Amino acid sequence: MLVRFTDDAGFFEEGIDTGGPRREFLTLLMKLLKDRPIFDGPEGHKFLVFNANAVREDEYFLAGKMVAVSIVHGGPGPHFLSEGLVQYLAGQPSFKPSVNLITDDEIGKALREIENAASLDDLRDSILRHSTMLQTAGCLRHVAAVEQKKEIVADYLHWHVIDRNSSVIDRFKDGLSALEFLGALKQHPALLTPVLCHVDKKLTGLDLERVFKPDLSPSGSNRRLKENQTLAYWADYLLDCEEGEAAVCLEDVLMFSTGLRSLPPAGLDPLPQLEFLDNSPFPMANTCGNVLKLPLLDSYGVFKTQMDFGMQNSPGFGCF
Repeated sequence: MLVRFTDDAGFFEEGIDTGGPRREFLTLLMKLLKDRPIFDGPEGHKFLVFNANAVREDEYFLAGKMVAVSIVHGGPGPHFLSEGLVQYLAGQPSFKPSVNLITDDEIGKALREIENAASLDDLRDSILRHSTMLQTAGCLRHVAAVEQKKEIVADYLHWHVIDRNSSVIDRFKDGLSALEFLGALKQHPALLTPVLCHVDKKLTGLDLERVFKPDLSPSGSNRRLKENQTLAYWADYLLDCEEGEAAVCLEDVLMFSTGLRSLPPAGLDPLPQLEFLDNSPFPMANTCGNVLKLPLLDSYGVFKTQMDFGMQNSPGFGCF
């Protein structure tokens, strides 16, 4: 895959895609994909829903293929799919959706009412009140014990998330089969599920410190002393980004340097490097080579200001 960006006038940006433009394109693709009407559910826990226009456009197949291509080509995963949906896609038997997935207030309220029934009479009354909803999903039944409320809610959720959307889920799986990604997901669900789902673990300053390896001058040289000082500034800057004390966040730093906002499951190739600049007061990056170039400055205050300014004023692809 080779990607070229154009400006507003349609002129191509200079440079050959050796990784940077591709990663940025795939990052933008995943960002836009989550807002398509083929998905429903709370932020970070979305599932597929039937949309007639999307079916006509075969968007479910295209969406699955986009996800597979992005991951295989070193881009990010979607990170917004519900764990229950991904487990189902991977053929796992532990599909257990939660009522919190339901974005329709009336349906959510009805399910919580059934879920919270304290007695058999309360449960029967709730079932009667919501009989039409339950009958549509094939979940309307006579109950002989209050414990059966769990089965009713679970059956309805399975119908709401999977059964009523089975045709479009199958088409999405067809797309995921591109580049044999679906087969890999079924073989290695523990490894690949976090790539597709929202994860609470956030990028940390230590993550970036470990990923970017400095290219240092010979030990004992005057330049090496400046580089060591800059590495200390770099560590402090990452901590400020993590704690919200800088004008940018850690994801912005990674995007500026690599074209990605999260670390891909297969790692970055080539391995990220830190280089040092003595001819520019601002940071520079070669996203194709995953190289971040830090300015050699005399104080942390100046370093932080120039890093903030450089990254805030360099949105998008820049392969220098």
